[in-house]
Amino acid sequence: MRAASRPGPWKRGLLLAVLALLVGLLMLLHAKIPNRIGNLGSLVETFLPWFGLFIPVLSAGALRRRSASAVVALLLPVMVWLNLFGGLLGDKSRPGGDLMVISHNVDTGHPDPVAVARDLAGSGADMLALVELSAQTLGTFEKGLAEAYPYHTVQGTVGLWSRLPLSDTRQVDLKMDYGPLSDTQSAAMRMTYNRALRTTVATDQGPLAVYVAHLGSVRVNPRAGFWTAQRNRGAQALAEAIAAEQNERVMLLGDLNGTMDDRAFADLTSQLRSAQVVAGDGFGFSWPAKFPMVRIDQILVRGVEPLSSWVLPATGSDHLPVAAEISW
Repeated sequence: MRAASRPGPWKRGLLLAVLALLVGLLMLLHAKIPNRIGNLGSLVETFLPWFGLFIPVLSAGALRRRSASAVVALLLPVMVWLNLFGGLLGDKSRPGGDLMVISHNVDTGHPDPVAVARDLAGSGADMLALVELSAQTLGTFEKGLAEAYPYHTVQGTVGLWSRLPLSDTRQVDLKMDYGPLSDTQSAAMRMTYNRALRTTVATDQGPLAVYVAHLGSVRVNPRAGFWTAQRNRGAQALAEAIAAEQNERVMLLGDLNGTMDDRAFADLTSQLRSAQVVAGDGFGFSWPAKFPMVRIDQILVRGVEPLSSWVLPATGSDHLPVAAEISW
């Protein structure tokens, strides 16, 4: 009697089936999630790949319950996740390259900048884009990188070291909000928050416009939700600067404090391609260094071809360095 009264496989696990459908719809319709309440849409998009972890959990539950309805419902999140991120699972790198670049947030409070400079100098890169430089560490990096990189420029807390000549360097205004400050405080704050530059690198194939940027930080708190105002203004300012760029070859390096799935970067990703997406192996997560969960350190390009992209070993910073080989 008990066996006869037990629900059939299509009626068992209906809650699991509903949850599977909800996960699938959330990933499928993430662009429809509004940002009006705590930037919820951007928060979901920041961690969008991780919603795939619900799939094995729900699969285990479906198998345990022997639920045919849950198994069928799981096809939706599986297909959506593979459509969104399946292309990142394989190794798309190719040999060769004309230019190797590294982007790294060196961490203002790093306890051993000498070691970081030594590691970067021995990396073999043609260009190093460094952010979170401080008055205390700048001299260390300038000294440690001088022999390997005869050309460099620093604007505020961001800098570019290069084996090739640089010219036409200027600050890029990220529209940071300084608040009500005195004239003295404002000048000091503007120096601290000068977090983007544009320069021209002279190559054998012609000029390459390089942007180095460190966008504003983001915060998650119960009252404001996902606070991204400073970052979003900076992303828009960068997008406008790159849209006005006359050089057909452009590269953007730096800590953008966001993933390229986040809608806040739509105006940038419509103009530039991610080296990790085009030529990487895996997701290339770069932060936090101890357990990387998101790719917020970026190498974006236009007019050149990424051949490979990878994440370098930890340097003691809270970010991992990211690298790419670029071909003309």
